[in-house]
Amino acid sequence: MGERKLTPPGIVTVLLLVCAASFQLLRASDDVDDAIFYESFDENFEGRWIVSQKDEYNGAWKHEKSEGHDDYGLLVSEKARKYAIVKELDEPVTLKDESVVLQFETRLQNGLECGGAYLKYLRPQEAGWKPKGFDNESPYSIMFGPDKCGATNKVHFIFKHKNPKTGEYVEHHLKYPPSVPSDKLTHVYTAILKPDNELRILIDGEEKKKANFLSSEDFEPALIPPKTIPDPDDNKPEDWDERAKIPDPNAVKPDDWDEDAPMEILDEEAEKPEGWLDDEPEEIDDPEATKPEDWDDEEDGEWEAPKIDNPKCDSAPGCGEWKRPMKRNPAYKGKWHAPLIDNPAYKGIWKPRDIPNPDYFELEKPDFEPIAAIGIEIWTMQDGILFDNILIAKDDKVAASYRETTWKPKFAVEKEKQKEEEDSVAASSGLADLQKKVFDLLYKIADIPFLSDYKLKIHDLIEKGEKQPNLTIGILVSVVVVFLTIFFKLIFGGKKKPARVEQPSPAPKETKANESGVENEENKEKEETSAAAPRRRTTRRD
Repeated sequence: MGERKLTPPGIVTVLLLVCAASFQLLRASDDVDDAIFYESFDENFEGRWIVSQKDEYNGAWKHEKSEGHDDYGLLVSEKARKYAIVKELDEPVTLKDESVVLQFETRLQNGLECGGAYLKYLRPQEAGWKPKGFDNESPYSIMFGPDKCGATNKVHFIFKHKNPKTGEYVEHHLKYPPSVPSDKLTHVYTAILKPDNELRILIDGEEKKKANFLSSEDFEPALIPPKTIPDPDDNKPEDWDERAKIPDPNAVKPDDWDEDAPMEILDEEAEKPEGWLDDEPEEIDDPEATKPEDWDDEEDGEWEAPKIDNPKCDSAPGCGEWKRPMKRNPAYKGKWHAPLIDNPAYKGIWKPRDIPNPDYFELEKPDFEPIAAIGIEIWTMQDGILFDNILIAKDDKVAASYRETTWKPKFAVEKEKQKEEEDSVAASSGLADLQKKVFDLLYKIADIPFLSDYKLKIHDLIEKGEKQPNLTIGILVSVVVVFLTIFFKLIFGGKKKPARVEQPSPAPKETKANESGVENEENKEKEETSAAAPRRRTTRRD
């Protein structure tokens, strides 16, 4: 073959591809510059991330590729383990006065029945924690990400805030958070914190929740405490009556009210039906039952035949002793109670009086603690949880760019593979339905009278097909061949051979007739039998 040369259009195409790739690289480079923190896990995490040395956190972290990709991530490799790992930031990230975007990818490669896949954004170490001692008590500012176990199925957003009055840190949970996607694909979770107190939660770039940090309808407990609270020292007065209704104290039980009358009495008007078999028991010994041969009276006790329903009772109204049925007692009234009337002393449901809340404060915006590290501290029953592309940025456009370049291509590949698997399952299900219909039809064919001699053979073929569905077509062809073979044999192989016409011969001499009489009679019987039997159809083998 000769050397291929690029035509002018081919050269233009190559140049365009090179320019596009260069633009993509420049764009990715710009995004990295715009990111406050970015972890792609392209390089091994060891030496950069610190694994907790607490004994209870014995789960093994691994640097592994995402299934079906060349992209690496941080993998939860073992089931039923506690995991803790932390990465310190070069500089603390302030959450005041400007937007902050928290974003990361996670893939539940083996699903998630019970466990978490969230991140903790930790306060500076001056708050009282060390990387090698990182655990569930380490103070954080924000906890964000999926969590699922039992009735819990949510994408958490929890922030801890210091009460300026008491100095205590309180956890504030997002109300009605979005649910965790139930598939095994890579998903990207984004939390956008705005300086106007707005919070937006995105999953795969789609907004799933919008909230306001200062709204009591969005967080529990509310960031700003109520102005008043129930007085903890207030007690209900002893004479406070909360009963809205009371028994009528003036009511009197009627003289004819019999509290001892039973609810049911014998029906004295009932009569025994005609044909009732008083002397017949409802059950009798099974007359067909026999004592087992291995029954040992000494070890097993005296053998008794099992009981069956007495067949004589089937045609009779009943058997055994007849008894009058019970009926409801018309005189029954039950225990007498005085009727209820409005309570003249009713004061309503008591509650303590409200007093000014000593912990109340007002804020124009949350006073978030800075983020000094990112940690993953989880207890999960599943393995195969993969974390990747952890990002902190100041602009949600930067986060969107990362989603476009790092998450979207992977998700598209996984989605296509998932669709292929679902189509394959659907096709298999459709084939199974078709096979069942085919087998049902074959069973009906086997019941055709003229196939009775081949019924067991056909059933054997069908049973093999049911055990090995891939043989269905072969089984169907085999049964059709058998059917056609018998059909053609009935049509073309059932004609009788015409009887041979014997030419008259001269009468035998008198002297020989007696000698050969018996032999001629036997030959005649053989010829008649041969003429009556159908001719066997010759085959190629014959």
